[in-house]
Amino acid sequence: MTPNAKASMGTAVPKDLDQWLRQQDQRLHDDLFEFLRIPSVSARSEHNADMKRAAAWLHGHLERIGFTTRTIETPGHPVVLAEWRKAPAGAPTVLVYGHYDVQPPEPLELWTSPAFEPTLRGGNIYARGSVDDKGQLWLHVAALEAHLAVRGTLPVNVVVLAEGEEEVGSEHLAPFIEARRGELACDAVVISDSTMFAPGIPSILSSLRGLAYLQVDVTGPNSDLHSGMYGGAVVNPAAALARIVASLHHDDGRVAIPGFYDAVLDFPAPVRAGMKALPFDEAEFKRHLGVDTLGGEPGFTTLEKLWTRPTCEVNGMLSGYTGEGAKTVLPGKAMVKVSCRLVPDQDPKEVARALERHVRAAAPPGVTVQVTELHGGRPWRADLEGPLYDAAARALGAAFGRAPVITGEGGSIPVVNDFARILGAPVLLVGFGLPGENAHAPDEWISQENFRLGMRAIATLWDELAAAGT
Repeated sequence: MTPNAKASMGTAVPKDLDQWLRQQDQRLHDDLFEFLRIPSVSARSEHNADMKRAAAWLHGHLERIGFTTRTIETPGHPVVLAEWRKAPAGAPTVLVYGHYDVQPPEPLELWTSPAFEPTLRGGNIYARGSVDDKGQLWLHVAALEAHLAVRGTLPVNVVVLAEGEEEVGSEHLAPFIEARRGELACDAVVISDSTMFAPGIPSILSSLRGLAYLQVDVTGPNSDLHSGMYGGAVVNPAAALARIVASLHHDDGRVAIPGFYDAVLDFPAPVRAGMKALPFDEAEFKRHLGVDTLGGEPGFTTLEKLWTRPTCEVNGMLSGYTGEGAKTVLPGKAMVKVSCRLVPDQDPKEVARALERHVRAAAPPGVTVQVTELHGGRPWRADLEGPLYDAAARALGAAFGRAPVITGEGGSIPVVNDFARILGAPVLLVGFGLPGENAHAPDEWISQENFRLGMRAIATLWDELAAAGT
């Protein structure tokens, strides 16, 4: 069942909060720009000091608006944990999650303006982290500040948990949540790290695909060889790898790994029907991507392929000489990185084992194969019944002037499943990004309008959750 669409139109953004957000608009933009200037790239050790600086910056702002705030060290990057627990007796407790780390900005030459110098252009805010996830995390902080500045209180108890390792797999967050299960106990988890279906169409995310990410190394001779002197007698690791990669799919696009689909659960018919009813323009989708034909698993619409079906994709290949001109070598080794996007109830460990068995069986004699599991995460799917989702529908309707739609997401946020599993609380994924926002690419952006409406939607959400009760 989807949130009550009619109920979503019976609410307005509270006037006092809206007025404060209008008055503080420039300052809130300035604060966001300051946050975005910190190059908090979690994947690069040379940015470790920047990671601490970003955590300290966020810590300071949460403390300034009235939250009891701690920065807690982990074996990786620190977690910022802030709490406000002064709501009336019986009020629900909500945990807000976000991340302050960002992707590397390369290739730098493809940015129109510098990656860590926020720029407003054409109604969009351009910077690395603008949408993923600093901009979306900051609009939550702004909405919380609006309540505390105008009313001196919040209608619900709020815990803000911001990590610095989401872009490198959140390795240390699940143990962090496990160790503080009682301290983090809540009635709901709210996350904004996703997109709306289209401009002007607010969305509640119903599912995330999981991930099994692996590297396959194929080794032959103990060094690169002269292809004229040895070619034809020595098995070529690059050619062997090409055979392995080609074996991952049937000719019709289905994944050919034995047992790959065994645990896949079909999505409910009403959810699939809702996806088919969305105003998706496949011709425009192809035009935007610069392709003439789409592929993938037969028997499903494009949105179903992206949101409800598992995949196996090659992310990168490397072997031999790839520089300018000719160098006739028979490479001694070859490598491919493979990611499998998963859906309920696929297990990333089981899929990784199945892929390794398949790769070893497909490898020809004369080469050795090593499969390394890099990281993974479980898929997630929400049960969209209940007061949390109805409250979100009303808040989004108030800010955007129309009822939200239910969407899926092809990407992965591994910690979503961890929150649901460890804390036993429903998770609301309500994002304010847009398709084509270049979240992991040059010229990443967030719509300035969505940034403003997102603050209002989240500020309204706290009132709606308080009215709905625990």
